[in-house]
Amino acid sequence: MTQPRPVPASAPRRVAARLRAAPDGARRVLHAGPDALYVDLDGRALGVVGRHAWQVPCALRTRLDVLPDVCRAEVIGGVVHLDGRPVIVGRVVRTEVPVRPLHLAGTTLDAAALVGSGDGLTPYGDDVVCGYLAAHRAAGRATTNLDAEVTRLLHRTTVLSATLIECALRGEVLPEVADLLAAWGTPAAPAAEAALLRVGSSSGAGLLEGARMALAA
Repeated sequence: MTQPRPVPASAPRRVAARLRAAPDGARRVLHAGPDALYVDLDGRALGVVGRHAWQVPCALRTRLDVLPDVCRAEVIGGVVHLDGRPVIVGRVVRTEVPVRPLHLAGTTLDAAALVGSGDGLTPYGDDVVCGYLAAHRAAGRATTNLDAEVTRLLHRTTVLSATLIECALRGEVLPEVADLLAAWGTPAAPAAEAALLRVGSSSGAGLLEGARMALAA
C-alpha cells in the first residue's frame, strides 16, 4: 500500500513541543475549512493552516493552497495525522511580540465584560483582550491580576479563542499584531494598522482596539 505523502509544516516552538508531548489518539475536529483546520489537543486548539490563512500562533503552518477535506484527525508519535496523512514540522517560527520601550496609556480592562463576548470562533471581546495583553507584553509590563482574572474566565469562550488568549498571555501573536507593535509610534504605524484591520471579519478590529486601549497615543 502506498503511504500518504507527508505535508511539510513550520510551527511555533511551544506548539511543536505541545504536539510532541501529546499522547497518541484520535482528536476531535473543532473546525474544518479550505484554509484552516482546528483540532482539540487536550482541551486547547491546535491548528493546521494553509498559505492563505491567518497565521495564528497556535497552528502548524503549511504551504497548501487549499486544505483537503478531513474526516479524521489523530496524533501518532507526536505527529498530527489528517485522514492518515502526517503533517511534519520541519522548521520553527517565532510568534513573540517585539519587546520595546512603549508607553502605556494606563487604562484598565474589564475582563468580565469582554471574555466570551461576541460570536464566532473568536468572539470580538476576546480579540480586544488579546490585543491589550499583547501590547503590555511588548512594553515588558506584567499584568498579574488581569492574567489571573482572564484565566478564570476562559471557560466562557470557545476552545480556539481560549487558546489564543493563552497565547497572548505569553506574548504570542499573529504576525500582523507583532508588526503593529513594532511600528507603533513610527511613520509605519498607519500601514501596520491597515494590515491588521484586514484580519478576519472583525478580529483585526478587536485586536487593534485592545492595543489602542493599552498604548499611549
